Amino acid sequence: MTKAVALLSGGLDSTLAVKLIIDQGIEVHALNFTSAFCTCNSGGAKEGGCRSESKRVAEEFGIPIKVVTKGFDYIDIVRNPKHGYGKGINPCVDCRVYMFRQAKGFMEEIGASFIVTGEVLGQRPMSQRKDAFRIIEKESGLEGLILRPLSAKQLEPTIPERTGLVDRERLLDVLGRSRKVQIELAEELDINDYPCPSGGCLLTDKIFSKKVRDLLNNKKDVTKKDLVLLKTGRHFRFNGTKIVLGRNEADNLKLKNMVQPGDTLVEPVDFPGPVGVVSVSGNGDAVAFAGRLIVKYALEKAGGRGRLRASNCESSGEFEVDSPATEPEIEETRVC
Repeated sequence: MTKAVALLSGGLDSTLAVKLIIDQGIEVHALNFTSAFCTCNSGGAKEGGCRSESKRVAEEFGIPIKVVTKGFDYIDIVRNPKHGYGKGINPCVDCRVYMFRQAKGFMEEIGASFIVTGEVLGQRPMSQRKDAFRIIEKESGLEGLILRPLSAKQLEPTIPERTGLVDRERLLDVLGRSRKVQIELAEELDINDYPCPSGGCLLTDKIFSKKVRDLLNNKKDVTKKDLVLLKTGRHFRFNGTKIVLGRNEADNLKLKNMVQPGDTLVEPVDFPGPVGVVSVSGNGDAVAFAGRLIVKYALEKAGGRGRLRASNCESSGEFEVDSPATEPEIEETRVC
């Protein structure tokens, strides 16, 4: 039986693409890529977001699935992409090359004949254009071997189509950003549960991109904690030192749980307010400024002053803040 490897995010487009190929009697093996920058969290933290959606789809279709985490080598791509960024800090073309290279290795490992993806021509401005498709296929070593079932009739026939492994007449000619055709096809194929129709990437978000740029510009060796921290709280950079303040109780709890050796936790003692994490334990000026930020963001409850505790792996002590951070100071140090 002919085998194919499919990139399956769990979203509508990739789900439909997989279904169209399965219905042609082809044995599909799914690959799901995860990263710290995925916005698709349809199932919430408890359900696992996109990863659980892709596994649910694979189970429903009765196909095997392999989950691949984009590692720190992917951070190097985000830091210095060959083909540049989109509207944020999103290296979309380089990202696709990265995934397809790994998919090619898996394809060869299991003896599959081609790759399947839910990409739609014209849906995404940077990576889903004909010229981008050609670049991605060439640089991933998959020229003629990436089949896009939803837009196949808008593109040149691939090798599996030309050799008869896939019936081109049973593929589609979807073009552009509208998902009307996909939604109608989903109803026709009785695919009703697709909570993540389009997915997305935080690297395309201009506000989030500021935090990523700040991190990459100020730290060479990025850690997993750094990436998790990007999604939490207010971020500041004080004389080169990163300070993160919680926005709410949930953020405060996350920050407390993420404190590691080398960090200082700053928290209110005699008033309710945000906690802060200072990335350098010995920087007294940064710790003092974090205290002034905390008092500023809890101004009504702290009355413009307050007592705080600074704790790290070496020591713990309390200090007084007599005045909150000023608006000019906040604007000067705020990352996002």
